[in-house]
Amino acid sequence: MLPIIIVVSVGLGVTALVGFVALSLRPSAENTAEDRLAVLTGTKKVAKENGNEASLLTANSLTDTKTMADELLSKFGNIKYLMEQADVNMSGSKFLSICGISAAAGALLCLVTPVPKLLLPVFAIVTGVIPIVWLMFKRKRRMNKFNQQLPEALELLSRSLRAGHSLAAGFGLVGSEMQDPIGKEFGRAFEEQNLGITLDEALEDMTVRVPNMDLRFFATAVLLQRQTGGDLAEILDKIGSLIRERFKLAGQIQALTGEGRLSGIVLLALPPLLMCVMLYLNYDYAMVLFRDPTGRKLMAAAIVLQLVGALVIRKIINVKV
Repeated sequence: MLPIIIVVSVGLGVTALVGFVALSLRPSAENTAEDRLAVLTGTKKVAKENGNEASLLTANSLTDTKTMADELLSKFGNIKYLMEQADVNMSGSKFLSICGISAAAGALLCLVTPVPKLLLPVFAIVTGVIPIVWLMFKRKRRMNKFNQQLPEALELLSRSLRAGHSLAAGFGLVGSEMQDPIGKEFGRAFEEQNLGITLDEALEDMTVRVPNMDLRFFATAVLLQRQTGGDLAEILDKIGSLIRERFKLAGQIQALTGEGRLSGIVLLALPPLLMCVMLYLNYDYAMVLFRDPTGRKLMAAAIVLQLVGALVIRKIINVKV
């Protein structure tokens, strides 16, 4: 009966804590409305982002205000851009709440299972970073898809220019004809320049939202061509062929390093799995590593060596193209 009371009490306490944090991090609606009106009337300028003054179009919407949680997360990296790159519509306070709930769930899992209670911080940290890992995975998948669509988009732009359309009209064509994420990004740039932002600024904003080296090549080529002139369609064809050749080389590298990646996964997953098996088969024998001082030192050394081995294997198989 006592473990059930402890679990229920911890759950209620975590729920109350998350509710208090969410309420305290909620922005003031009156101050937000006043700031927006000041921007619209010209009495206050929008805050600068990355050294460039942000426009009303690229600023947050009235429903996407910047809370104290967003300020806190911005000190550890620009979470706003990470969420945009992952196409996740979520506020900073909500993201922090999800991380806190995941950490609390991991701590409760450690309490209700027969694993050593000394591992409670480890369970909480591992489950707490799961939302961050999910966000980074979603961002990486979206960026990879954008990179795969980029050669086709550049060829479509090149054909549009040869047909007599302007570059801005080509952006609109890519936005309407191609799927997300590249259709959404080019369509947003097209709408921005239609609403008064110059095409150069729209391109720069897109390179900030999508940190892709090939896209930066494209933006640089467009900016130089608008200043010096030249055949932009031919330049776009060359950039597209260069990206395709890079994809081909990257595929060959993936095939050659497949054995190394599989070996790394097996070697890194084997010790934790064996530890779980030993805890299940002979609990008292495995607990010596946690109860004995020498065992704890050996466990810490094993974890450090695991991390070093993971970094070395990653360095070997990660070949930049």
